[in-house]
Amino acid sequence: MLDKVTRLLLVEDDEDDYILTCDYLEQLGSHTFDVEWLSCPEQAIGVLSENKHDICLLDYRLGASDGLEVLKRAVANGFRGPIIMLTGQSDEMLDSAALDAGAVDYLVKSEMSSGRFARAIRYALARREVEDERVERLKAEAENRSKDRFLAHLSHELRTPLSSILGYTELLMQSEKNQHAQNELGVIYRNGKHLLSLLNDVLDLSKIAADKLELNCSDVNLDSLMADVYTLMRVSAIDKGLSLRFESQQALPLIINSDATRLRQILINIINNAIKFTNHGEIVVRAWTAWVNEREMLFFSIKDTGLGIAPEKQAIIFKPFEQIADVESRDVGGAGLGLAICSELLTRMQGSISLESTQGVGSEFTLSIYPGNIRDVERQRLRFDSNPDYQQKLTTLTTHGRVLVVDDLKDLRILVGHMIASTGADVEYAENGKQAIEKVAAAEKNGKTFDIVFIDLHMPVMGGKEATIELRKMGYQGPIIALTAATMKGVKSELTALGFNDMIAKPLDSGLLYHVLNHYICQGKTDPVVARDDCPAITQQSTRYLLVEDDSDAAQITQLLLESLGVETVIAASYKACLQTLHTDQHFDKVLLDMHLPDGEGLDLAREVKQLYPNLTLVIVSGAEPEPEKIEQLDIDQVLLKPINLGLLTQLIEG
Repeated sequence: MLDKVTRLLLVEDDEDDYILTCDYLEQLGSHTFDVEWLSCPEQAIGVLSENKHDICLLDYRLGASDGLEVLKRAVANGFRGPIIMLTGQSDEMLDSAALDAGAVDYLVKSEMSSGRFARAIRYALARREVEDERVERLKAEAENRSKDRFLAHLSHELRTPLSSILGYTELLMQSEKNQHAQNELGVIYRNGKHLLSLLNDVLDLSKIAADKLELNCSDVNLDSLMADVYTLMRVSAIDKGLSLRFESQQALPLIINSDATRLRQILINIINNAIKFTNHGEIVVRAWTAWVNEREMLFFSIKDTGLGIAPEKQAIIFKPFEQIADVESRDVGGAGLGLAICSELLTRMQGSISLESTQGVGSEFTLSIYPGNIRDVERQRLRFDSNPDYQQKLTTLTTHGRVLVVDDLKDLRILVGHMIASTGADVEYAENGKQAIEKVAAAEKNGKTFDIVFIDLHMPVMGGKEATIELRKMGYQGPIIALTAATMKGVKSELTALGFNDMIAKPLDSGLLYHVLNHYICQGKTDPVVARDDCPAITQQSTRYLLVEDDSDAAQITQLLLESLGVETVIAASYKACLQTLHTDQHFDKVLLDMHLPDGEGLDLAREVKQLYPNLTLVIVSGAEPEPEKIEQLDIDQVLLKPINLGLLTQLIEG
């Protein structure tokens, strides 16, 4: 308070008392007062109602008026500052009445020359500061709650139309009627996914700012996690003609304690940036451990041979909404949130991130996390250049045949091809069944038949089933392996009848892929175990879902996607409609509940459904992550975050 001027209102009808009070106030060296003097009670009430003073000294006797009435009306009109009642003589009843009316203290004027006056003033001002801080805190908390509600609503409102955009685009891309528009549909799909990633970044940043981002730490297989990241990023690197290498010069812990999802997010973000800004050369990812401040930390470095970052830019790239793309490369975009989020996440993982970069030479990001106590954890030299599930197979499996990979999705086609090519086989590609037939026919004509064909079932122009029938008609005798997301009971027997030898379910299990190669085209053949009738499967005719969704577009596309996966889907458009449907029919394997319905909240509906039908499996579908405590209390089996796509629904069905 030394440098702050305290605005004080003195309501006093005696000029001598006004002068004496000002003298006493000047003697309080720790405060500087700006005193406004009023003698009229009505005028005082009006001024106090404006709430522009920090403190008020109010005389009990104001001519014929009662200071208590001024006090009561001032408080009633909203004056928030402390009021100290002044009187000529001590009166316990008046003291009590003043405090009851809202005064913070009661002083006899003869005491104003004593230390009690100074203490009363200091106490009143301190109380005002505490109250102001409380009001500001409550205001900030209210604003944060409002912000959280807005972000949750915004997330839901954006994810719902994204579900329709991405879902319908997926269906159109699979339809044979739209082969002429595959490029345009691909643009829509990629940009929709990009928009979703930006939305996720904004929401992550808002959680960080509100200190609501929680880490879910558990034991993590480091080798498997790194292999997952390698598999995801390898195709992007190869598409740009870059080499991506993962390496370690020392034995690393097999198990660490960390948030696997967030660690994977960090590594993918930084590696993806390296690929974006590198046009020639390689990206090398290294891992090692080192002791820092009596704790063993896990380190990663991502080094590229890309454009490099100017020194003046290096200081700001870890700040939100800062980009180097507009300066360095016009063809790379983004909201400039990725590195800021990585930095914040690493701080929460008790680590850090740093950068060394030279323009025209490349950049190296070094990051660290605390992996938990790994003193007694088993260690070994990890090989990140392949998936640990098929690492041994890669070193022992050698093929020399010719393989045709047929898939309309370029990323999947190239990924499967690279895996097969790593065993020594010659790989060719086709984008649909018609191209596959043409390539097989040309190979037969030239005496260079394909030893095995891997073919997707659902493709534009001609699907895998139709193509296989034609291939068998034209005399192709080699093994044909179906690549399919459908693993329902009876699928294998249907495919066998059409001429397939085996099938591999999507998402692709690389171990099974190598097993198939070993069985069908290698010397030491094994029994096929890829598709067995006794494996867990979904019965197409008996699987039924109830979808509770008020947005008709979102409901329709989710229904179409589910039915494309063999799930009969009934739609209820409201809280009431859901209860009416369940009243007459409870034969649903799962009930999918939207969070926000026109006549109620999804969580309230979940609570009521659980009470009425405790055996039903409930799944919350939301545009924003619900509070974990509420989900746990309601015994919700799963939460799906919009936008809904085939991948999510496939996992839901298989789960």
